[in-house]
Amino acid sequence: MTAYDESNVFAKILRGELPSQTVYEDAQTLAIMDIMPRADGHVLVIPKVACRNLLDAPPEALAAVALTTQKLAHAVTAAFDADGVTIQQFNEAAGGQVVFHLHVHVIPRHDGQPLRAHTGAMEKPDVLAANAERIRTALKAS
Repeated sequence: MTAYDESNVFAKILRGELPSQTVYEDAQTLAIMDIMPRADGHVLVIPKVACRNLLDAPPEALAAVALTTQKLAHAVTAAFDADGVTIQQFNEAAGGQVVFHLHVHVIPRHDGQPLRAHTGAMEKPDVLAANAERIRTALKAS
């Protein structure tokens, strides 16, 4: 397995070198809006520790990411009145991973509505900000 690359986009976000729309943060994890969402309310949960993916993550980072993922799954479901939630996590290029810092996709889902295609098109910042606020409000209510 290739070594962790400190120049990946999530490492830069964690260092404050790139902006993100944060919806939740604790001592071990950060949850941010996906800038190319497959559905409204699509968030990413990342550990603050440097790890490439699930294969090299320390157990405590995996535990923290799992707990935050559950918390965000409840919040996005409530915030977007979703019928369910899709949780995705990819490991290495052959497994579909594109950004090589462990991250979990949390995507609210509605019956009969397919995920949007991953075209690489970025969502408008004001839409991301509004969606992030909906999730933060749901987190406060829980």
